[in-house]
Amino acid sequence: MIDFQILEVNAPDLSHVESWFQSIVRQEGKILAELTVVLGDDKWLLDQNIKFLGHDFYTDIITFDYCVQNIVSGDLLVSLDRVEENAKEYNVSRETELNRVLVHGLLHLCGYGDKTPKEIEIMRKKEDYYLALL
Repeated sequence: MIDFQILEVNAPDLSHVESWFQSIVRQEGKILAELTVVLGDDKWLLDQNIKFLGHDFYTDIITFDYCVQNIVSGDLLVSLDRVEENAKEYNVSRETELNRVLVHGLLHLCGYGDKTPKEIEIMRKKEDYYLALL
């Protein structure tokens, strides 16, 4: 089950996300349990980044992982301001960039990292693969 929370931002269409995420998690050999996706603005996500991670910088997503074994559970906190800026920078639609950010967070919950060049390469390939399923 996915709980969507929209905090004072223009809500995008998220009707495809639950079935898409279910498919991704199944392909990764896991089970989707409870997931919360919260969409807010830069200020809100910066406050969360400082409060919970001690990071004083803007980011597009923060992922909180509550997974146990093969059960995927967590919170995905997203800044739509960052998503819009990224979309402009990469010359893609807001929806495409939001989907990339969302799948990036889900892939973290599935066990993928992005700290080393090899991890980043794997993460990008997975993102591209799952985006192509939309």
